[in-house]
Amino acid sequence: MSTRPTVKDYIRTIVDFPHEGIMFRDVTTLFADPRGFRMAVDQMLHPYAGQPIDKVVGLEARGFILGGAIAHQLTVGFVPIRKKGKLPGTTISQDYTLEYGEAIVEIHDDAIQPGERVLVVDDLLATGGTAEAGIKLIERLGGEIVGCAFIIDLPDLGGRAKLAALGMDVHALCSFEGA
Repeated sequence: MSTRPTVKDYIRTIVDFPHEGIMFRDVTTLFADPRGFRMAVDQMLHPYAGQPIDKVVGLEARGFILGGAIAHQLTVGFVPIRKKGKLPGTTISQDYTLEYGEAIVEIHDDAIQPGERVLVVDDLLATGGTAEAGIKLIERLGGEIVGCAFIIDLPDLGGRAKLAALGMDVHALCSFEGA
């Protein structure tokens, strides 16, 4: 009797990328498989089905792929949060800490209206820095965050705990121990 594949089965691990000692969890193999991709999108939106959601926000860059597909399934708008300098028009920005430095993300200043209910989406939750910056941007625009959905959680890096401390509902399809 064969077992059905899970989302985790479609994820490739690349050793020592981008640095020695890192186990890179590559979701491009998941995206390339039509059944795997469909499974991931369906499972990511499932906990939020039936809830009123106005927008899906995708975090750069793989969150765009997932967020667009989830927004389509929910028949709601999609909003990207991008690295500084990538969006045209008027934006607001938020800095955050990376493992080795800092970065800045931006959102259009009119992308979220006060009171809109937002689902935040990305492929991976590690330290939670990017997601936290995105949450701050959405909240500054008056958005109400329904939840944060990820394919992968790396619990040893503390991102889930960080987002939970902000009062966020966090949903991940699978987890990998270690970095």
